[in-house]
Amino acid sequence: MAGTGLPLPVRVIGGPTALITYGGLRLLTDPTFDPPGDHPAGEGIVLGKTAPPAATPAEIGPLDAVLLSHDEHPDNLDTSGRALLPEVPLTLTTVGGAERLGGTARGLAPWESTGLPLPGGGSATVTAVPALHGPDGAEEVLGEVIGFVLTGEGLPTVYVSGDNASLDLVRQVAGRFGPVDAAVLFAGAARAPYFDSTITLDSAQAAEAARILGARQVVPVHYEGWTHFTEGREELEKAFAAAGLSGRLAPA
Repeated sequence: MAGTGLPLPVRVIGGPTALITYGGLRLLTDPTFDPPGDHPAGEGIVLGKTAPPAATPAEIGPLDAVLLSHDEHPDNLDTSGRALLPEVPLTLTTVGGAERLGGTARGLAPWESTGLPLPGGGSATVTAVPALHGPDGAEEVLGEVIGFVLTGEGLPTVYVSGDNASLDLVRQVAGRFGPVDAAVLFAGAARAPYFDSTITLDSAQAAEAARILGARQVVPVHYEGWTHFTEGREELEKAFAAAGLSGRLAPA
């Protein structure tokens, strides 16, 4: 499906949270609005948040849907984010996450799609796509995660990676939907106990994901504001420059 060729309006709020304006819809990724501090993540693990969000839910205003990659980690859905969900008409997330959250949450299995009515008529399609939060077998420890692809007649094709560390899965997405107009990539080279490798894309992998997808615009998120991230904006810019893709990286 042909896109618009225009930049995707994305407002990065902080961490994995971004407001995407899509065909008149207002879509929010992984809501996190708690202040800086320690956030328990189970089994004695504590995640440290170091930066506040750039806006409050009240400042963001009404939403049409939340695209929630997973519900089990406080850096992707925190206390304030959970309080927001009942006010949103629809939350799309994993099948297990929808069962845990209830309310307006709807679970999507990988490659399952649903339609969202557009304000001006017609509809956009949201397709859940597979994601792997770490190396092979990470699901047993870190849980199920999904990403999303947005498509619609006359609208850009948009990939939202979620906490994905697998370039093989990016290739699968590209095979079905590429080239994409925009990619919202969760980066940061996050690390966690029990794993020797990173559990999200590092900067070089993010640049390679952009190349695989043929992404015209890349909006990196979830690479700052938490102590478990090991690569920030400087590393992203260097990696995209080394790959000859600097022009595709959205400004900070």
